[in-house]
Amino acid sequence: MHKFWNSGVGLGGAVTSLVIITGISVATAAPMKTGRITSQPIGHYEFCLQVPGECRATGNVAPDRLTKAAWSTMIKINSRINTTIAPRTDYEMWGKEEIWSYPVKYGDCEDYVLLKRHELIRAGFHPSNLLITVVLQPNGDGHAVLTVRTDRGDFILDNLVTKVLDWRDTRYQYLKRQSTANAGKWVDIIDTRRNVAQNF
Repeated sequence: MHKFWNSGVGLGGAVTSLVIITGISVATAAPMKTGRITSQPIGHYEFCLQVPGECRATGNVAPDRLTKAAWSTMIKINSRINTTIAPRTDYEMWGKEEIWSYPVKYGDCEDYVLLKRHELIRAGFHPSNLLITVVLQPNGDGHAVLTVRTDRGDFILDNLVTKVLDWRDTRYQYLKRQSTANAGKWVDIIDTRRNVAQNF
């Protein structure tokens, strides 16, 4: 018998993200491919100076197991933060751009990501598997999302989308993300998908 855990997973495009057979997930896992070390966003660099404990070496570990409990935790944290933090630009909040911080009432995309990462670490996810990721939206604007590495693939937590999606089911172009071995280092993402936005 085939079923889905809940409606929190998106199944758009040609990719079947997460199918459950008798309660066991059998995703067609295809994690992102990464390349060389690349530049760290200036906002993250300055955040690391303020909160160095969030930007240390984490060691290479295996992706987290995507159990029902882990999936439920991802859904709940993503939804709660998306609904309790109101969107504001850095300029609206601070009078200048690229200020990364933990949001209390307001935040921009990077702030949502920082809080989700922090909450998932507290919930038991390994820091190596919670990676701030820079993407391009279909309109060309930059954006930040959180990539969660699991044994069933890489999933995206996003303040612009209510569902948690397999990274291949999003319409973003992926540029770079934190290194799995060191939260203060960044690596290129090799995104070979073609005509991503046209799939939606």
